[in-house]
Amino acid sequence: MKLRGVLLDLDGTLVDHESAAAAGLRGWLPRIGLAATEAEIARWAAVQEVHLLAWRDGRITFAEQRRRRLRDFLGTGGTDAELDEIFAGYLTYYEDAWRPFDDAAGALAELAAAGLATAVLTNGSRGQQLRKLSRTGLADRAGPVFAVDDLGVAKPHADAFRKACARWGYAPGEVLSVGDDHALDVLGARAAGLPAVHLDRHGRGPAGETERIVSLRELGAYLAAR
Repeated sequence: MKLRGVLLDLDGTLVDHESAAAAGLRGWLPRIGLAATEAEIARWAAVQEVHLLAWRDGRITFAEQRRRRLRDFLGTGGTDAELDEIFAGYLTYYEDAWRPFDDAAGALAELAAAGLATAVLTNGSRGQQLRKLSRTGLADRAGPVFAVDDLGVAKPHADAFRKACARWGYAPGEVLSVGDDHALDVLGARAAGLPAVHLDRHGRGPAGETERIVSLRELGAYLAAR
């Protein structure tokens, strides 16, 4: 089947979420009396994933996952309003650090020049991810955005990919999935019938994956060789 579109992940693929989160924590943690150590940054990421998973599964709201994250990370209680205010302090620093990867805009332009449509499938919340694309200058280039709160299901569930393709108007076999998380963006996509390539920016593997690039700058050549 002829390829017609490329479905891109957002965080870790187009936008450097990991660096932004670390920068946000380095700015925010000292403001609340905590040391911004590498151990604390790693602990934040671990706590975050537990509660984001609950949100993606539809068990809690997006706001509630933030509150539960703070309760676990800080070991504190507080009202919803108090926790929301604390979290807003982190968001200020995190959002100020949003940056696109330096290969993102060029890859989107190259795909457009090749006649391929692009869209984003993200496990983030729609509102935040749209702001992220806007503030990083990618909103007008990336195409439609499909998020958990749009689809009612998150990656790696095959239905996330199927629903995104259906709303986009393409068959799964006409769409290539590209993303940095192998389990979410590659295995999940393939289970839904999409071809997929792993964007392995940091060389983390898995070693046996043959459909692999290390930069979005390689995507054009990868497609030309398919």
